[in-house]
Amino acid sequence: MSSDYDVHINNDDHFQAVYKSYSSAFLTDRNRTNVETGGKILLPQTALEQLAEQTGIMLFKITNLENNRSTHCGVLEFLPDDDSNCYLPYWMMNYLSLDEGNEIHIESVHSLPLGTFVRFQPQSKDFLDISNPRAVLEHVLRNFSCLTKGDLISINYLNRNYELLVLELKPSNAVSIIECDIEVDFAPSIDSIEDKTCSTTINDEHNYKNSSIFMPFSGQGNYLNGKVKLNYKEQQNNIEILQKRGIPNYNYKYGLLQFPRIPLHSINNDINNEVLDKNSSNIFQPFTGQGKTLRQPRN
Repeated sequence: MSSDYDVHINNDDHFQAVYKSYSSAFLTDRNRTNVETGGKILLPQTALEQLAEQTGIMLFKITNLENNRSTHCGVLEFLPDDDSNCYLPYWMMNYLSLDEGNEIHIESVHSLPLGTFVRFQPQSKDFLDISNPRAVLEHVLRNFSCLTKGDLISINYLNRNYELLVLELKPSNAVSIIECDIEVDFAPSIDSIEDKTCSTTINDEHNYKNSSIFMPFSGQGNYLNGKVKLNYKEQQNNIEILQKRGIPNYNYKYGLLQFPRIPLHSINNDINNEVLDKNSSNIFQPFTGQGKTLRQPRN
C-alpha cells in the first residue's frame, strides 16, 4: 500500500483506513449497475487481507474528513489491483459531499442492532404513484446491508431514479437490515408538502390581478368605419374593483358572524371626481324632472 494512506488494525480487530473516494463512473472495466443499485462499496484487496480474521458480517462506517459527515455501508467486492482507492455509489458521494478523489475515513463496525422500523420520505410524489412502492423498495433494499438516519438513498425503477430520505429508524439511528423483519412506513413526499404550503399562501394581489378573471364590459368598441375604441378608464376601474372583491378573511373564527360595510368615503375615493359631479348631464339624478297635472289651472 502507498505510504500516503494508512491502514490500522488494533488488537481488538478494529479495522480503519483512509482512502481516496471515487464514484462508479471510474470503474471502466466493471459493471457499474451493481454499485449504483445499493448501499455497498468496493474496497482494495489489501483491506480484505486485514479483515480476514474478522468474524461476522462486514459493516463499515464511512466519514468525510472535511465535514465529518458519516454513514454506514457494507462491502460489495474487493479489488485486487487498486490499493489506495475506494468506490462508492453516486448517491453516497452526494450525501457525504464528496468530490472525486477526496479522502474518506473507513472503519469497521462489529455490530449494529437489527432494524425493526424505518420511515422513508420520498422526494417526489411520483414514487408513491407506483403500483406497489413497498414491493419495489423491498426488492431494492436487498442490496443494502444497513441504513443510517438522514441517508438520502437513490433507487432505480423502470429506468427512473427516485430519492428517499431515511427519516426515522428504530431501535437506533444506524441499523442492520440483513435477515430481519422490518416495518416500513412512508411519510408524505417533500414536494406534496411544498405544494400544500404554497396553496395556502397564495398572494392575494397576484390572484386578483390575474388576467383570467372575468371583468364585465371590459372589451373594446368597434366603429362602422373600422376604427377601434378602447375605454381605458373603464377597464382600470373594473380592475380596481375586482382587486377589492372576494378577499377571504383568514382571521375568521368559528361561531363569529361579521357584517362588514364599505364606508361611503372609500368608494368616493376610488371613483373619479368628475364622474361624481352632480352637475354632469351624464349622471342619473332622481326626481329632477318637471311635473305635470291632468287638470289645467284656472285663469
